[in-house]
Amino acid sequence: MRDIHQVHTLTEAVLDPILAREPAAPRVTYYDDATGARIELSGLTLANWAAKTANLIRDEFGLSPGARVAVLLPAHWQTAAVLLGCWWAGAEVVLHPDADADLALVTLDRVDESEGVGEVAALSLDAMGTPVRDLPVGVTDFATAVRVHGDQFLPRGAGVALDGMPVAEVLAQARKAAARQGFSEVDRVLSSTPWDTSAELIDGYVAVLAAGASLVQVVNPDPAQRERRIISERVTAQRG
Repeated sequence: MRDIHQVHTLTEAVLDPILAREPAAPRVTYYDDATGARIELSGLTLANWAAKTANLIRDEFGLSPGARVAVLLPAHWQTAAVLLGCWWAGAEVVLHPDADADLALVTLDRVDESEGVGEVAALSLDAMGTPVRDLPVGVTDFATAVRVHGDQFLPRGAGVALDGMPVAEVLAQARKAAARQGFSEVDRVLSSTPWDTSAELIDGYVAVLAAGASLVQVVNPDPAQRERRIISERVTAQRG
């Protein structure tokens, strides 16, 4: 078996080229048409949030590379950062309830799906980063816990990255998905597809980063807003 400490993380593989080329350019732009919310993260800001998450996973929850993290979260700008944080920490992400996971990152309505998991943290997904209200006993509030951690991270290894797939396999699939969809580093990709399965996550998120492109992710999409958004966000590619 290959030593996990000799493997680059998926986050390094997709984020390092972006940070080297255009750290301040928009990387994830998030819209919720039901609330009117719009949040934009540059590559550097995305990396800072990912580093905070990775430090939380390693230093507060005490997880080492190879740990399993159940990410029970919707397609969202915070999820985008959380996933990169998990991979930076060398964790395997699973997108389904898993009693054998070392940590579950969930929304409040999915806390019950984390039964049996060693550690559970809930995200409010609030744009202002407010804590989760009426948090159950024993569940960590992610927003409160993550903000005290550093925005730099030194990875210590990785192996399996997503639902049993090692880093190299996920990266290869992401690059194939990017080529199939015609993504390049100059693209702004408009998407409204979920990230509920590994295939959806790779095609709709990891492939965008692997191509060096940027993502405009829309939830609760209003069809009447689509054409105007394509123009205002300078969208060059679309999916979903």
